[in-house]
Amino acid sequence: MAKTDWKAEAKALKKKLKKKVSDLSAQLAEAGAAVGAEVADAAETAVAAVKKAAKPVSPLAPKDGFPKLPVIKGASFAAIGAGIKYQNRKDVMLVHLAPGTTVAGVFTRSSTRSGCVRDCQDKLAMKVPAGAGAAIVVNSGNSNAFTGKVGDAAVAAVTGSVAEALALPASRVFSSSTGVIGEPLPFEKITAVIPQLTADLTEEAIQMAAEAIMTTDTFPKGAAAVIEGEGGPIHISGIAKGSGMIAPDMATMLVYLFTDAKISAANLQKMLARNVDSTFNSITVDSDTSTSDTLLLCATGQSAAAEVKGPVAKAFEAALREVMMSLAHQVIRDGEGATKFVEIRVTGAASPEDAGRVAMSIANSPLVKTAVAGQDPNWGRIVAAIGKSGAAADRDRLKITFGDILVAEKGWRNPAYREEDGAAYMLRDELVIGVDLGLGRAARTVWTCDLTDRYIAINADYRS
Repeated sequence: MAKTDWKAEAKALKKKLKKKVSDLSAQLAEAGAAVGAEVADAAETAVAAVKKAAKPVSPLAPKDGFPKLPVIKGASFAAIGAGIKYQNRKDVMLVHLAPGTTVAGVFTRSSTRSGCVRDCQDKLAMKVPAGAGAAIVVNSGNSNAFTGKVGDAAVAAVTGSVAEALALPASRVFSSSTGVIGEPLPFEKITAVIPQLTADLTEEAIQMAAEAIMTTDTFPKGAAAVIEGEGGPIHISGIAKGSGMIAPDMATMLVYLFTDAKISAANLQKMLARNVDSTFNSITVDSDTSTSDTLLLCATGQSAAAEVKGPVAKAFEAALREVMMSLAHQVIRDGEGATKFVEIRVTGAASPEDAGRVAMSIANSPLVKTAVAGQDPNWGRIVAAIGKSGAAADRDRLKITFGDILVAEKGWRNPAYREEDGAAYMLRDELVIGVDLGLGRAARTVWTCDLTDRYIAINADYRS
């Protein structure tokens, strides 16, 4: 019987066991790496989703948040979530206006304007039934633009449902839709919530209405004014939405203004028309005019004050312009991805048209806007924007300023200008770029914002 070499056998077993342990360790490490990668991927996806859901508020937003707006007697509001596009948020709002309310409006001149815009324009041209009230219904998430006869039918269904619920003539129900273009409006979701909206109407819910009309906006926009009329105070409250696709043409984004003043529709329309160019038509975020731009101004006549006329009319118009300007500036402060609020002041132009051409050319220039975003005082880009505007300009007469800093004059850079001064100025959140053409007395001021990579991210992801 052969003698067993236990020592050698134990050594061989030990070697086998060591290899087995090594193989198992490698397998465990490989499995752990795979699991870790999956966990990391899942975590990254979750973080991205949270970032997308938690939309950061614009750094230029009003520090005090949404203002306390005065109640407008005769105007009641409600808002609700209908799930048109957004989940877990309000996306439809309704306004009910008292009998005798007068309405004025201005709208986009886009040749592809939405069915809602065309419907509003038609209704404002109609004879108003004696003593009729009015209503406005607005949805976000879908613009109902470029949707053919299907879109027209959706407008009729929504406005008809509101007219029936509030016992109004269909001709006195105005609607707006904002959001994605070219997709049929799921109007059944809106008509389904009309009963609840009418039940919820209250004069105190204007902020909820402002929130319901937001799309890429990062904050709701509101403004107000109060003047003393003959026999009592007159109040004005307004709300707006707008963040991208902002280059209005006779109107702006979506804006709704309410007053308890006693004033005719004709006078209301005149005041609105006189002030729209210097306010809403003097802002631009990205040079794109929306298909849905609508501005409605409604006067309920419920103030104790006498009819607006004489000196009161002048004070009322000034207050109205103040509200319009505040809302217009808030839109720029909420420009998609904006980090700078920029005022472009053009003076010394040969004509008002030339002043406007130069101001808008600078405000809409991607090169100017990206230089501002990069805090680069590249005044050469302003020179280029002036030159391409089509307005009369003379190299040796124009001046360019950053705030109080004289940058260029007499055909070249100001000898006293220091680049470090311009760079320091560009660090500010609010900038004033001045251009004096030296050719006349015409002037124009417009407001814009910078162009950042955040703007690209928002719009690249808009439909997802």
